[in-house]
Amino acid sequence: MKKQLCALLFALVPLAALGAGGENVNLDEMNPDLQDKASLQNGMKLFTNYCMGCHSLEYQRYSRAAEDLDIPQELVEEHLIFDENLAFNDQMRIAMSAEDGEGWFGAPPPDLTLEARLRGTDWIYTYLRGFYKDPERPWGVNNTVFPLVGMPNVLEPLQGTQEMVCARTEDASAPDAKLDPLSGLYESCHVLQVTEPGRMEPEEFDQAMWDLTNFLAYVGEPSKLQAQSLGPKVLIFIFIFGVIAYFLKREFWRDIH
Repeated sequence: MKKQLCALLFALVPLAALGAGGENVNLDEMNPDLQDKASLQNGMKLFTNYCMGCHSLEYQRYSRAAEDLDIPQELVEEHLIFDENLAFNDQMRIAMSAEDGEGWFGAPPPDLTLEARLRGTDWIYTYLRGFYKDPERPWGVNNTVFPLVGMPNVLEPLQGTQEMVCARTEDASAPDAKLDPLSGLYESCHVLQVTEPGRMEPEEFDQAMWDLTNFLAYVGEPSKLQAQSLGPKVLIFIFIFGVIAYFLKREFWRDIH
């Protein structure tokens, strides 16, 4: 039995390493808020406009997302469905074939329906904001979370061009951080800095990526949104039923006691 448990543990180690991406990466915390409908709506807009050229959500339907996020059908059909072969009740598929994806990128871009459950929201949020200029890469960019990433930075028009620079920071965990005893700051040559601004300010871009990650968290488990809204109602019902059951019990056993 112990041998079987050890074998299972060693089998899971490579999977954990694969899901982690780059080594020694400090992930920024991102706690999803599935009750924030405005954030989820913006996240869906960002995904369909910037991600769905390559990545599908085949386990999600436009109609289900529209119903859960309170988006009218006409707005979805007019602004969020770009493939004329798809309808409102269809799955969120893409037109690009797996063969074309493999030819262009070296491997077919993955479906992202369960990405938040596989990688975690912290990983996705940090990854989306971790692209930087790298002339040695085929697409001219690299990523702090996923080194040697094989996709272009489609979000660059929003964020701008980001580069690795040498800078002083209070973060002692920054790569190759060296303490300056005079200033008390750490110097690192692995600091990301926007050198050519995009259409969004840094804070605005971070919020947009938070919304996009929030939407992917919803897509990974759509029923969770329903469960969160139904949970308080169930607890209230149980409480009321418990009170009624208690008084019924007292009434039934009154003569016996």
